[in-house]
Amino acid sequence: MKIPTKYKWLESISDRPWLIDEALKLYGTLEVAGNGDNQTIISWAKELGGWEANYYTKDSIPWCGLFAAIVCKRAKKTVVKNYLRAMSWASWDKAISADEVGLGDILVFSRNGGGHVGFYVAEDATAYHVLGGNQSDSVNITRIAKSRLYSCQRAAYNVKPLSVKKYFMDASGEVSENEA
Repeated sequence: MKIPTKYKWLESISDRPWLIDEALKLYGTLEVAGNGDNQTIISWAKELGGWEANYYTKDSIPWCGLFAAIVCKRAKKTVVKNYLRAMSWASWDKAISADEVGLGDILVFSRNGGGHVGFYVAEDATAYHVLGGNQSDSVNITRIAKSRLYSCQRAAYNVKPLSVKKYFMDASGEVSENEA
């Protein structure tokens, strides 16, 4: 699946963070509805290893943290312990403020029953545009209310790409209430 037209500008950025490059390669990955499972999603846990590889056997298990972990691994960045737990990502690499957040940074959100994790793409007045997994059962870009932001984290770059900055967009589309 190709990214929506309103986010095509991402493809024209020549020095994108590796995290965004890897995440975009997985754009459109979908859970299998009903009793089936997307073996691609299941294979991410096997590729990452750890106790999660044996635990993660159904794509109905929340997988936003799994998506963040496979993106980080493939981009040669660190992966947090207990990567399936979204709130674990609040301790990843370097904490930054919401004022500093930019393309490719990890955003952790609170929600009833847990949390959610994804990658900053852009923002509007009230929401972040987040590239993440398990957003409406797929990898996509979703608007999430700024009021739900719990933590912002940035990769420890040797040389930070110039594209790691804020991007502003018009507010259009629904704001996600619960990504589980």
